Amino acid sequence: MKKIKQISVVAAILLAWQIAAQTGLWSEFVLPSPGSVFAAFLIMLESGELLGHVLVSAKRVFIGFAIASFIATALGTLAGLRPRATGYYEHILEFLRHVPPLSLIPLLIIWFGIGETSRIIIIVLTMFFPVYMNVKKGFLSCDAKLVEVGKSLGFTGFQNFYRIVVPQALPNILVGMRIGMGYAWRAIIGAEMIAAASGLGFFVWQARQMARSSAVIVGIITIGIIGILFDKLFSLALKKAIRGGIDDSWR
Repeated sequence: MKKIKQISVVAAILLAWQIAAQTGLWSEFVLPSPGSVFAAFLIMLESGELLGHVLVSAKRVFIGFAIASFIATALGTLAGLRPRATGYYEHILEFLRHVPPLSLIPLLIIWFGIGETSRIIIIVLTMFFPVYMNVKKGFLSCDAKLVEVGKSLGFTGFQNFYRIVVPQALPNILVGMRIGMGYAWRAIIGAEMIAAASGLGFFVWQARQMARSSAVIVGIITIGIIGILFDKLFSLALKKAIRGGIDDSWR
C-alpha cells in the first residue's frame, strides 16, 4: 500500500508537469516537458556524457568519505574515551563547525589550485562533524554498568573496549557515517559548480550557462537518484554487517 501511494504521488507530479508544459503555463525553455527531459536523458546516457560525470563525482565522494571517516572516528573515539584530551582541540573544531565549507573554496583554490585536493578537502570538512559528533556521543553514552560487568568477568581493558564499548557505540557511529555520506554528496555538487571541470555539479552549471533546461533537470534528477542509491546501499551493507541490529535507525 505504501509503494502504491508513493507511485501515485510521482504520477501526479508528472501529470501536473506535463499539463503545465502543454498548456504553455511556462515556456518550453523554462519548463521542458517530461518527454523532452527523458529524450535528453537518453541522448546523454547513450553518449556516455552523463555517466562520466556521475563516476567522477562518486569517486570524489568515496575518497573524501574514507578520509573523513578515519579522522572523525579517531578523534571522536578519543573524545568519547578521554574527554579531557579534547581540551587541546575542541575549540578549534567548534570554530570550524560553524564555518560553511563552501566558503573556504576561494582560499583552498589559492592554496591548492583548481584540482582534486580542494574538492576532497571540502568533502572531508563537510562530512567530518556529523561523524565526529556521533562517534563521540556513541562512546560517551556507553553503559558504565556493562563495563563493570566486563571487569568482574576478568576482561582486560582491550577486551572491554571491543566486546562491550564498541558494540554499544556502533549504532551512533554508523548513523553518523550515513548522515555524513549525504552531506558529502551535497557538498561535492556545490563545490563542482564553483571550481571544477567535471562532475555532476559542473554538468548542471554548464547546462545552465548553455541554456539547456532539459539537461539541467536531468542533472538535478540524477543527483537525487544517486544520493538515494548511496543511502540505500550504505544502509543495506551495514544492516548485513551488524545483522540488522539497528533497524529503527535505517528505515
